Amino acid sequence: MTKFTDLNLDKKVLKAVEEAGYEEPTPIQAGAIPPALEGRDVLGIAQTGTGKTASFTLPMITLLGRGRARARMPRSLVLAPTRELAAQVAENFDTYTKYTKLTKALLIGGVSFKEQDALIDRGVDVLIATPGRLLDHFERGKLLLTGVQVMVVDEADRMLDMGFIPDIERIFSLTPFTRQTLFFSATMAPEIERITNTFLSNPAKVEVARAATTNKNITQGVVMFKASRKDREGSEKRKLLRALIDSEGEMLTNAIIFCNRKSDVDITAKSLKKYGYDAAAIHGDLDQSHRMKTLDGFRDGSLKLLVASDVAARGLDIPNVSHVFNFDVPSHAEDYVHRIGRTGRAGRTGTAMMICVPRDEKNMDDIERLVEHAIPRLDNPMVATKEAPEASEEKTEEKPKRSRSRSRAKKSEEPKVEAEAEKAPAPAPEETSSEEQKPRRSRGGRGRNRDGGGGPTPMGMGDHMPTFIAKSFEERLADDAAA
Repeated sequence: MTKFTDLNLDKKVLKAVEEAGYEEPTPIQAGAIPPALEGRDVLGIAQTGTGKTASFTLPMITLLGRGRARARMPRSLVLAPTRELAAQVAENFDTYTKYTKLTKALLIGGVSFKEQDALIDRGVDVLIATPGRLLDHFERGKLLLTGVQVMVVDEADRMLDMGFIPDIERIFSLTPFTRQTLFFSATMAPEIERITNTFLSNPAKVEVARAATTNKNITQGVVMFKASRKDREGSEKRKLLRALIDSEGEMLTNAIIFCNRKSDVDITAKSLKKYGYDAAAIHGDLDQSHRMKTLDGFRDGSLKLLVASDVAARGLDIPNVSHVFNFDVPSHAEDYVHRIGRTGRAGRTGTAMMICVPRDEKNMDDIERLVEHAIPRLDNPMVATKEAPEASEEKTEEKPKRSRSRSRAKKSEEPKVEAEAEKAPAPAPEETSSEEQKPRRSRGGRGRNRDGGGGPTPMGMGDHMPTFIAKSFEERLADDAAA
């Protein structure tokens, strides 16, 4: 069996690897490290959680052992799709370079340009960056890529999903043609294949698993769920999620809960905390320092449940995740592979559960077609336990019921009113109050006398009627004839 000592790595690197607790390389590491040390381009295809990060960090550190960095001209470049993944790669370099003098800089959003400029100005051996922030520094004239000897593109298919491919192509054009390129991806979409054909020269292709396969160490399951009412779907799904978490008992040491939308990430995390669960949210709209603090808490065990968008689905190395819950079925089938790949890492076992509502069944079919097996159906734990409905959450999270119409309520009251009216004796005429005898005032004060008095309004012309009007029709005809 292959060991790290058989891979011709630098002795200082081997010492750091041994202290990190690793003895045997994973298949992707054993396949990618030897050609990388020979200076060849490498195309690595492997499912997430197989140790791809060490596949390029270890040979890169060995290759950069000789030489010295110059100001604003990094000697190597690592591109990652998200801030979290870039920060994780930086942590790996810190682990494996503890006995070397190599320097690094991390260029990600949410951090001051001034601090990053200071690192670049001193000169770095390894530059780890997200595409957008790297190009920002380049356009500001703070960075030159003409000294890059080794370039790494990590999670290339995620780059494609996030729309970074034009940026990747531009960055390739800014680096020397003689560079060495290490290209890693979990899947090989046609666009990814086009880039590898364009920018890689006779690469050593290392494929340790069929594209988009799931880890056999992960126990998978899905609950087919239909809400009692459309406007209750959100609250009932959250209730089901809590039931699934509770059903795992002590087997669940920590878990990542994935939602498709950032707004649902916030709502789900808030709901879990409301019911006493130790949970926190992480997504792209949160401040970078807040995101890193949340991730650090999840890594060190002080946080049990991490509610995340797909920003946390790719490449994050948190080895001891026991469970993954897909609160939503992923829109893209490949994302399912990456999400559940957060558990069952480094040979450990893991559990992945998903909630599927009727409108997501098409996406569910796409996932099963991709992984080439049916995901086992799980019983709804709420049905088994007959959990009582939680009125408090429904009140806060659901729209109030609308009555059909007020007319119905009025109609139902009318018989009662009529019955009471029949029983009650009719009031005598003399008992009518003076107020009831007064005519109602019309709007605008028209019921008042012209002099402002409050008496009854005169009817007709009163005593001022002209005499000719009071005569009958026959009398007026007689007067006309006499005239």
